[in-house]
Amino acid sequence: MLAQVFKSSHAGATYGGIATLDSAIWDLKAKAAGEPLWRMLGGRDRFVPGYASGLDIALPDDDLHAFYGQYAERGYVAGKLKGGLDLDTDLRRLGIMRDALSAHTDAPGLMIDSNESWQVKQAVRYVSAIEQHFDLVWVEEPLRRWDAVGHARLSDAIRAAVATGENLTGVEQFRPLFEAGAPDIVQAGSIWGVTHFQRLSFAAAVRDLPVSIVGHNANPAVVHVATAVPNHLTTEVQALDYAPGVHVDQEVVDGGIVLGDEPGAGIRIDEAAIAAAREGAGWANPAGPHMRPTRAGLRMLLDGVER
Repeated sequence: MLAQVFKSSHAGATYGGIATLDSAIWDLKAKAAGEPLWRMLGGRDRFVPGYASGLDIALPDDDLHAFYGQYAERGYVAGKLKGGLDLDTDLRRLGIMRDALSAHTDAPGLMIDSNESWQVKQAVRYVSAIEQHFDLVWVEEPLRRWDAVGHARLSDAIRAAVATGENLTGVEQFRPLFEAGAPDIVQAGSIWGVTHFQRLSFAAAVRDLPVSIVGHNANPAVVHVATAVPNHLTTEVQALDYAPGVHVDQEVVDGGIVLGDEPGAGIRIDEAAIAAAREGAGWANPAGPHMRPTRAGLRMLLDGVER
């Protein structure tokens, strides 16, 4: 498939289309073998470590605490906060997240994601200021995705690890980052397929770098690969359930994801349930049932969990 699109290149959505077929073929292969995908890939353990990530920039403080508190109730001890615009706000909200995730540890893992919003010097100043108050596990996408030298400079200047790569497609797009000595944590956006994550994991392992899956809920098939590679660190979990009509044989418990025994990727679609959920903010929304939520949408989500 990559060879067929050689002339036009396989970046972006083209790679996503290829990866969709790739993941479907892996699913069919595991079903033909009568095994869950994780076991067919050689997975050693059905448990995949995870961290909480709320896409939380629209949440008021009380709801922020409640959101991460849900994950703490399921054993989660690490979380990621959207930020990078206002230092005082981020310091306050990091403290709220830390408090919410402290049920099982006195030192929760804290990450901050700025979505490529800084230049190198901005990032050094901002992260250094945070590090006077918090010991960050990593800072995510601090610079534009192609700034390989900048990521290496930043990594040398701060204590936190530098994590990036979720918006890159194809292993070769990571080569400049590897050659520059960055990132410290290699991230893969979950839409890019089973084979891609296998290849990227091994390319990172050669350099003694850990890998992390971004956006598990958007494509839970890829998390099966995490059990079968030597350097998976943790996976981003953005919701405790899945879209209406989508059954996934996985549980979000014990501080991670527990994979089931259904053959293949363990994903089944209930078209009648999807049709019944066409009203409201679910499948009827052009952005999809797992769009980045508004404050009102997150409030509804929290209300539903409380009930």
